[in-house]
Amino acid sequence: MTPDSPSPAGMRRDYTEHGALLETGLAADWTGQFGRWFAEASAAGLPEPNAMIVATADTEGRPSARTVLLKGYDERGFVFFTNYASRKGTEVLANPAASLVFPWFPMQRQVLVAGAVEQVDRAETEAYFATRPRGSQLGAWASPQSQVVPDRAAVEAGLQAALERFGNDGDVPAPPHWGGLRVVPETVEFWQGRSNRLHDRLRFRRTEEGFVVERLAP
Repeated sequence: MTPDSPSPAGMRRDYTEHGALLETGLAADWTGQFGRWFAEASAAGLPEPNAMIVATADTEGRPSARTVLLKGYDERGFVFFTNYASRKGTEVLANPAASLVFPWFPMQRQVLVAGAVEQVDRAETEAYFATRPRGSQLGAWASPQSQVVPDRAAVEAGLQAALERFGNDGDVPAPPHWGGLRVVPETVEFWQGRSNRLHDRLRFRRTEEGFVVERLAP
């Protein structure tokens, strides 16, 4: 640390503001509970409540993580979109497993997901891509995501090439190397901060008979 940097060891906050998470108040399934908390995070004005940390690993088990935006969820899982040639794309295609974290800190809550990863079908990718702003559509063609580039000018040149290819109007198709990934949950944990670090942790875990609810020690 630099001399004027605050010590992280001394930073602590007791979580007393948002009550308890008890089995008696839990929704019947993880989709219902996630929907409830997601709605509350949105209503509370949290910036980008659909932002989530996605952790993946390569075939040798070396992890990497980044923040992306959730674009859909249902009983099948959580969907986000990416360049399949990016680091996360290549890792999940080679090692199809991932973990998600929704860090809703102002509400002293987290949702943690772990499960397998699958590609969404092409029709779903194309339907979502058509809803993106044109600049984002062009950006998907312009950037060789996660690849080394010499400078910012190379990024701008990629955008200019996409503009020359597709013009200022008309449809921009989804690139063949770009699409959706679905994290199919094996577990979905709902974490509510409590006083003295004795947090509430209720987890939906997939079994052959369906999901069961378990309380985890904080």
